[in-house]
Amino acid sequence: MFPVMRRSEFRLTGRIVFVCLVLFFATIAAVNAIMIRAATVTFGGVETANAYQAGLAFNRAHAAAIAQDGRHWNVAVYLTRGADGTATLVVSLHDGAGTPVSGVAVDARLAHPADARRDQVIALRELKPGSFAGSAGAARGQWDLLLDVSRAGEELFRSKSRLVLY
Repeated sequence: MFPVMRRSEFRLTGRIVFVCLVLFFATIAAVNAIMIRAATVTFGGVETANAYQAGLAFNRAHAAAIAQDGRHWNVAVYLTRGADGTATLVVSLHDGAGTPVSGVAVDARLAHPADARRDQVIALRELKPGSFAGSAGAARGQWDLLLDVSRAGEELFRSKSRLVLY
């Protein structure tokens, strides 16, 4: 009635368990070796060609930031976007005593956060002491406004602000 089942001849021995264990760890080691090789070939770990020069540049930027804070300048920025897509920027600079800052060069740039090809330089001209204005075409969306104020090649003020143009 019922078929007679034969007993399997397979037996799990210590030798088979050992071979399976060795093969398992050999597979893990092989995959790790492949991944380590791929990681070291695609990225060598160097973010800057000359770490010493990068450190000096950082120290200069840090000293400039401390000097900027010591000036206690009040910088106000007004950015409007016209119906034609032109962004008009007005920058007002006053020192710690409230006196307008003049005789400086103010550079402004609208930097697109994701595509540097869309960056717009805004040429600013001094309207009156401490007041600078300029315009450039800029599309709607998020932008970084980069302001640099310098006098005779010395950087006096630097800022970066995220804004949204509607």
